[in-house]
Amino acid sequence: MKKIFLILILTLLLTGCGKNEDELVMVTEAGFAPYEYYEGGEIVGVDIDIANEIAKELGKKLVIKDIAFDSIVNEVKSGKADFAAAGISYSDERAKEVDFTVNYATSKQVVIVTEDSDISLPEQIKDKKVAVQLGSIADTFVTKEFKDATITRQKKYLAAIQDLKTGKVDCVVMDELPAEEILKENSGLKILEKELTQDKYGMIVKKGNKELLDSINKVLNRLISEGKISEYVIKHTGE
Repeated sequence: MKKIFLILILTLLLTGCGKNEDELVMVTEAGFAPYEYYEGGEIVGVDIDIANEIAKELGKKLVIKDIAFDSIVNEVKSGKADFAAAGISYSDERAKEVDFTVNYATSKQVVIVTEDSDISLPEQIKDKKVAVQLGSIADTFVTKEFKDATITRQKKYLAAIQDLKTGKVDCVVMDELPAEEILKENSGLKILEKELTQDKYGMIVKKGNKELLDSINKVLNRLISEGKISEYVIKHTGE
């Protein structure tokens, strides 16, 4: 009798440790407006609006976890989260670890400098002190294309911006839309007119999870065809 009781307790504990099947867990890094950011203590943004549509399609409750950007792939890969969205660009390295959805956003990587900077063109950062977000497409691009640059890698974009404002770096490379949002609250900075490079964003799921991947792609394709994603961008930028 005691043995049966112990087995029941163990079963309950193991069941309790599992993921709630009624929940759809998304990981993001909520410092990337307008895609994901905090407003009134709640994470909102373009990706959150899309994620809510995905959860509705699957009949599940959306649960959002805010983590460091460079931990996102591992969180999905390990199964701690169902999918991720955070301005994630496709790369061959990432594709070895997770599966990518269709692209749903095109991004320009731009250079932010101080108003009095002598940098006027993106190519002039080749031997400068450059701040990027750790693990981002900007990190990958600058590392590959500007080998003489001194790169500072920060977990948060706001930390990179602070480095620029205090003179620790000469510029920050990041996505255009979040850059525009950041500059609304940081005077004395500007975005160079010419973009550095372009990339596209997708969402990621655990490798081999074709059922979830197909469901997300179905929603993304519908939202793209309906023009909804553009509406979400306007909603969260006011532009």
